[in-house]
Amino acid sequence: MKASEFSCPFEHLRKEDGVYQIEDHGESVHMVLRLKDLRKAAHSWEIFNSGSVDPGRIVIPSEVDVRDIRQIPVEMDPPQHKDFRALLDPWFKRPLEEGFQQKLDVIIDELLNEACSGEEIELVEEFSLKLQSRALTLLLNTAMDEADTWISWGTHVFRGEGGELDSTKAGVVDEYILQKIEEASTSPGEDLFSVLLNSEVEGRKLSKEEVHGIMNLTFAGGRDTVINTLTNSIAYFAEHPEALQQIRENPDMVNNAVEELVRYFSPLTQLGRVAAEESMIGDCPIKKNEKIGLTWASANRDESVFENPEEVILDRKRNPHVAFGFGIHACLGATHARQILRKVVKALSERVDSIDIINFKENIESIGEIKRKVGFEEINVRFNSK
Repeated sequence: MKASEFSCPFEHLRKEDGVYQIEDHGESVHMVLRLKDLRKAAHSWEIFNSGSVDPGRIVIPSEVDVRDIRQIPVEMDPPQHKDFRALLDPWFKRPLEEGFQQKLDVIIDELLNEACSGEEIELVEEFSLKLQSRALTLLLNTAMDEADTWISWGTHVFRGEGGELDSTKAGVVDEYILQKIEEASTSPGEDLFSVLLNSEVEGRKLSKEEVHGIMNLTFAGGRDTVINTLTNSIAYFAEHPEALQQIRENPDMVNNAVEELVRYFSPLTQLGRVAAEESMIGDCPIKKNEKIGLTWASANRDESVFENPEEVILDRKRNPHVAFGFGIHACLGATHARQILRKVVKALSERVDSIDIINFKENIESIGEIKRKVGFEEINVRFNSK
């Protein structure tokens, strides 16, 4: 199998039943596999809650044992969720601003200059992790050297060796966030910590605990997902140089290409909800307080919606993917992620003739009895400049 081939392990389950049951930390999870069922469940936030349960419970695998801070706004429901989302959306749309994009271009150019030196590089650690961390300094409006600390945390802030959840590692991130909140309290600046401490919801200032919850989500939410999508996309272009040529000749297709790569790689497999009342997913009964998994990775390969879903079709016209979620909890950082990916794909098409994959080790996620490839533990490549 090619490095950039990511087969869907849910195909027969999706066709047969549409719901697949697994165990996660001692409780049953009904994974919702079809796009239509998933969108209906994600839309029905009154039935399938995000905020009425312990922090970490809606994540699969559960993060209840590694954090007790509620991530905001994803672990909230309306009306509270709406107020926080209204506060945060303008800040997280800043990547659309010209000045922001110019700074992002500089970061990408510097990393591509290093990558195109002719030397072999390891993509995950030496390119994607660095880019995600440095780009995050722009989103947080903080000093660039803060990225060095974030890079030292590795590709996931809650998981250690072997992908296991690690409470010690999670504690390091929380300690950092709390320190930055105190610094912003005593010496406020123009960074996101300071802005949040000076912001209001429901006619009152945000508490430090709420700021902590927002920043915890900001550091955890768009980290391994962005890193995996970047790495997987570059692996794809390494094995499909004609695709890079296609974008080079038709630069206007960059946006469609990025949406298709995000659909195909679907970096976040699933996210949970908890039933507030008895309900049904298709023919499957869901009891009150049972957990469901909105399985974005399966829905994005739904053969009843996507023509040839196992193929990457960069100019795919109809692409209602849910890789960034759906409904009120659609990904807060989607604008930032899309801008990073669009600019990297465009820069690769302009500067790189081909990419050689030297060797790689796949990153495989275990979901019950299912194994899903989500990216690479490491992948060594060489960029060949134009």
